[in-house]
Amino acid sequence: MSDLGTLKLSDGTESRLLNVVESELQAGREKGDPTEKQLQIILEDAPLWQRFKEVTNEMIVTKNGRRMFPVLKVSVTGLDPNAMYSLLLDFVPTDGHRWKYVNGEWVPAGKPEVSSHSCVYIHPDSPNFGAHWMKAPISFSKVKLTNKLNGGGQIMLNSLHKYEPQVHIVRVGGSHRMVMNCSFPETQFIAVTAYQNEEITALKIKYNPFAKAFLDAKER
Repeated sequence: MSDLGTLKLSDGTESRLLNVVESELQAGREKGDPTEKQLQIILEDAPLWQRFKEVTNEMIVTKNGRRMFPVLKVSVTGLDPNAMYSLLLDFVPTDGHRWKYVNGEWVPAGKPEVSSHSCVYIHPDSPNFGAHWMKAPISFSKVKLTNKLNGGGQIMLNSLHKYEPQVHIVRVGGSHRMVMNCSFPETQFIAVTAYQNEEITALKIKYNPFAKAFLDAKER
């Protein structure tokens, strides 16, 4: 299995990746590839993600990296059980500005910082058979978000910018090809160094067992 956590993308690589994805999907539609024609990626815990999105979700980024909550989990069906695939995750800016929290709401606040350090997280079970990926929900629980470029399997994001996670499935062995690229609008979040909205803090504590344990410890 791969223990390579992240793969740095050079300038322009991300847009080429997306172009490849689109052309592959178009080619697949035209050919009607019988193997992966019924491929589906479903977001787990979608109602929970939606609750966070309704109040604009925030994810902490730290120098040493912080894990996401909610945890991104997906279920996949329609892969070839005997073919090999790798699952990748990256984070795409959703708009052309940075944000600030003013008087209880998020508002646009000028031009975004230019980031040339976009990374792709490779799921540690990669590469693996389609049968493996389809047998249970796939969790990206080990992804860590950071605001410093320090490697170690971490994803660098700019604070006060909004992102949307994207899942990529790549068929490996023989000629590598992108099979599917999928994102879910309800998983969008603004990267922050500290929670800005008290409603988000309350939701994180309510639904995250680790946050609950932390709260209990503080109260003792």
